[in-house]
Parts: sequence; structure tokens; C-alpha cells
Amino acid sequence: MLGTIIGDIIGSAYEFSGYKRKTFTPLFHPKARFTDDTICTIGIAQALLDNADPATTLIAWCDRYAENGGWGRAFAQWFTASKPEPYGSWGNGGAMRVSPVGFLATSEEAVITMSDAVTNITHNHPEAVASAQAVALAVFWARQGARAEDIAARLAERYGYPLHLTPDDIRPDYKRTERASDSVPQAISCALHAVSYEDAIRNAVSLGGDSDTIAAIAGGIAEAMFGIPDEIKTEAWTYLPADIREVVTRFYEEETPSVPPPTPSPTPAR
Repeated sequence: MLGTIIGDIIGSAYEFSGYKRKTFTPLFHPKARFTDDTICTIGIAQALLDNADPATTLIAWCDRYAENGGWGRAFAQWFTASKPEPYGSWGNGGAMRVSPVGFLATSEEAVITMSDAVTNITHNHPEAVASAQAVALAVFWARQGARAEDIAARLAERYGYPLHLTPDDIRPDYKRTERASDSVPQAISCALHAVSYEDAIRNAVSLGGDSDTIAAIAGGIAEAMFGIPDEIKTEAWTYLPADIREVVTRFYEEETPSVPPPTPSPTPAR
């Protein structure tokens, strides 16, 4: 899950920029920050840890950080509505926040059940539901030790995603979109064709698309594949406020996924 958050932070500085290079420096741009992608991921993580209603928990986090910005119009209307209902979105927001499922589920069947439960509260279009399943399955299979090429083959068979395409194949003609079917497979490819966690994030940013969300999706999968270098975890930790740190710490302490976060430090959040 922390891999998703770090991808969001690093990718945030390149949103809407059309940036198409992997060689950016520093890794954490001075304008980097956590966005709605992090907030939604934390909401889903807490709902799963507490066995709580995902819509209620997600709305509470979104209300708390309503001024953070970055919300899609339809999603903002959903979490501020008096009676929130799914709104048929085909966007990538469900896939962006689903990585906790892949870390917590104990079977493929549980992955699908949990993914659908936390996705259908908003993004109940078939494209969005499928994309969230694909991301959660990729995380789950990576945690089980599956090879990248096997994950790609399984997802291609199940969802028809063109995961043989590398970031180098995708990058030249890729244009920004939030549609799940045109952004989630590309994000998955950024992880499956990477050689390290950092390489996956650089792949994601270099597509020049919905950079924070693509990097968040790729980052969650890459965490399960490679782990996260300590120096990257430590730097990312300084961007997070205490309440988000608390959920991240609890997530790893209670469920013991593959990569624990750094020990919380007194460094103030940015």
C-alpha cells in the first residue's frame, strides 16, 4: 500500500505536464505532495482493517481532506451528497485505491470479492470494476511470487489487456486519459516491465499521462514485486500527516504484508 502512496506523491508534480522522460531528478520534485489518490487508498485500507462499510469510511477521509484538491467532479459530488450512490464511472479511480485488497486478501476469490466491494460503491461501470480487479490480482499474485510475465499472461487472458506492450512502446503516442481501459493496463505494464520499484515509478511518470494515478497503480504492484528501498520510504514518510501515518503503520503491523514502512519519526509532515 505504501508503494501506491509513494507513486502518488512522486507522480503528483507531473500531472497535466505531458512529461515523457524517465530521467527526472530529484525523484521527489519540490512540488510533490500526496493527493486524493493517497486519501482514497487510506480510506479503503482502514475500511478493510476495521471490516467497516467502505463508502462510509472513504467519505469520512474525503471529508477530512476535502480541501486537498484533485477530486474528480463526479467523485466530489458523490462524497458530498446526502445519499451517495454509485454513479457508473468508467474512470481509473477504483483501480487507483485498490492495492490494499491485493495485500490483505488470502485467495484469488477473496481478491475479487473484496475488490468489487470497495469499487462498486462509486465506479460500478464494468470497465472500472475489471480494472480494479486486475490491479488487486496483480498485487496478490506478485506477493505469491509469480513472475511478471506470468502475471501479464493471466491478466491478458482474463481481461484482454495488451500487457506485452512496454512503456517504451506505449510512451510515444500516449495521451492523458482517466478512462480505466486506457490507463490502467498502461500503469500495470509500467510495473510488470520494470526492474525495480523506482524504475516502475519512473516508467509511470514517463508516459506523460495521468501521472499521479498511473504511478500510484504501478507503485502498488511494484511494491509487491520488488519491495521499496528504505531511502524512498523514509523520504515519502515526511510528506504524510500523522493520521495517514497511523493507518499505514497499522496496516503493516496488523497484516504483515511484504514491506513494512519506516519507523515513524518526529519529522513534521510537509
